[in-house]
Amino acid sequence: MNASIESLRARLRFAALGGLLVVGSGAALAQSTLPAPGIDNSGSFQQERSACMNGMTPQSRATCLEEARNAAADKRSGRLEQGGADYAANAAKRCEVFQNREDAAACMARVSGRGEWAGTVSDGGMIRAVETIKLPRDTSNVVIEPRSADPVILAPARGTTY
Repeated sequence: MNASIESLRARLRFAALGGLLVVGSGAALAQSTLPAPGIDNSGSFQQERSACMNGMTPQSRATCLEEARNAAADKRSGRLEQGGADYAANAAKRCEVFQNREDAAACMARVSGRGEWAGTVSDGGMIRAVETIKLPRDTSNVVIEPRSADPVILAPARGTTY
């Protein structure tokens, strides 16, 4: 009889611990899903300051306000970059490290926003992924069933000329 009571107590402790883990992971997930960042590239100090004060960014309030002040100073001096050609050139430079054309094409797709992504910078990093489908050389008809929701990169088989 004592063995069954001890066994029941052990099961209850295990179930309670499991329940705490489920509740704790749900709370952690809820905290990690921040609203969309409140700072945009408009250069409006008032909008950026408001986003900082309302907690609409993943940064601490002090860091956010410092960044907003720095951006306002850059805007006044004409140094505030708002994307465009510089942004695209910087994204392309990230992919220069890849010697293989297929890897470089996948990199360009990732940095241009295609594919799927998960995570946030404040959580420690973002994972970006694109789906690459390699077509066999000797096939004339191919049915492609993408596994991702976003655009798919089609890479020709090795040795295929354009």
